Amino acid sequence: MSIPYIITTSEPVNQQIYRFLRRDIVTCVIPPGSLLSEKEVSSRFNISRQPVREAFIKLAEAGLVQVLPQRGTFVRKISAQRVADGRFIREAVEIAVVRRAATEASSEALMALEHNLQLQKITAQRHDAQAFLQLDDEFHRLIAQSINCELAWETVENIKATMDRVRFLTLSNVSPPESVIEQHEEIFSTLRNKDADGAEKAMRRHLQEMIFSITPIAEQNSEWFEPC
Repeated sequence: MSIPYIITTSEPVNQQIYRFLRRDIVTCVIPPGSLLSEKEVSSRFNISRQPVREAFIKLAEAGLVQVLPQRGTFVRKISAQRVADGRFIREAVEIAVVRRAATEASSEALMALEHNLQLQKITAQRHDAQAFLQLDDEFHRLIAQSINCELAWETVENIKATMDRVRFLTLSNVSPPESVIEQHEEIFSTLRNKDADGAEKAMRRHLQEMIFSITPIAEQNSEWFEPC
């Protein structure tokens, strides 16, 4: 069941609605094929339809929904091709980032990453998949932040929405949190040792996990995937 969301004044309303709906779609609270209603969403948050409409447009750009004229806005099924394309782009960006981080990351940045890893272990023990995904993203964002290039992470975040749905589905058995944590610890170790080549190899192995996990996930949840 979706957790309650509260609209604040900290950021534009349309961005908050986008973020809330994106999270519910990624974590399958709103499953593929679901109809999204502007009226229902605006009533849920007690806001006008305009920011909801803007959020729907952004969701469509992220590949999460499809607007069908005269029919409505539906959550798209997962595209294996879009997942593959997103992973390819993400790997190119994050490998460049992690190589620089291996030589530029400060002791404070490494401490932040180590703290994040400890929180990952706690959420894994609690079987809190949503919190774990957020910490997973934060780990990668912190690496970009360590080289003062958060734009790199923002670029990745904008193209990985479809990947995130597969990531969430893999946490149950295909790629459990404990496995992801081990991969993150390997990346962290190479950064601490200032090993750029090792960091590249560790990040590449980590991000290529998606190549091997999407097939079993698609087989287990075939009704949620677009036909090949």
